Amino acid sequence: MTETRAGPIGPQPTAIRLDGKIAVVTGGSRGLGQAIARGLARAGATVALASRKLEACAEVAEEIAASGGRASAHSFNASRWEDCDRLYAEVTERWSGAQILINNAGMSPIAPSSLETTEQLFDKVVAVNLRAVFRLSALFGARMCAGSGGAIVNISSTGSLRPEPGFAPYAAAKAGVNVLTATFAQEFGPKVRVNTVMPGPFHTYATRAWSRSAQFERHAERALPLGRAGEPHEIVGAVLYLVSDLASFTTGACLAVDGGHSIAPNRSE
Repeated sequence: MTETRAGPIGPQPTAIRLDGKIAVVTGGSRGLGQAIARGLARAGATVALASRKLEACAEVAEEIAASGGRASAHSFNASRWEDCDRLYAEVTERWSGAQILINNAGMSPIAPSSLETTEQLFDKVVAVNLRAVFRLSALFGARMCAGSGGAIVNISSTGSLRPEPGFAPYAAAKAGVNVLTATFAQEFGPKVRVNTVMPGPFHTYATRAWSRSAQFERHAERALPLGRAGEPHEIVGAVLYLVSDLASFTTGACLAVDGGHSIAPNRSE
């Protein structure tokens, strides 16, 4: 729901409120997922944080509780199908289901070359970035559809649109996420809206060595319209919009939050 106030052209939104909503955030222990989880909690949602790092999830959950919110921590390995099923079962038992699902867990390791990419690495990248999104969306989306509805937001990447050399498995998996978004938007509509946020370069724990490098800063100043990488909190507004009533006529969309990365030309150093 959103709070509104009277205005000259009708009710005007003043703040996004998600009171009474249960939100699941995978990869919620750090980086973009942690920022999203905090933003959802500030908006009033109860947050179920899930990642391989259970202790880190518990710390974020405790922080949310200390600020007057509600949260739970769940151990979750996105590469395992059975962990998707277990997370769904735990959230259903603890909170009686969820109205919001944020598929944020991901990984982007690269081999020295595509030729040297192993079958194990390829399968893991696809499992974490694509297969988990499919399974969790199927589980939570079907329950939302059978109940009072809800919203799913998948975190993809602008690399799905403009892949860089060496990132073929990751870019292909994220492109698959975009396809899943369009498919589930049709399958679960009209009660469940399914959208994608495509981040570009962000400063996170996983990318700090690259995004804080002098080489990247030179590239950003020259090639990106906003001239820099994003900070984790700058992803939150897009997610809150897509899960709120403000986006009531938005589904199957892919929203780039990337400082202009998706429109900037590829340029070598």
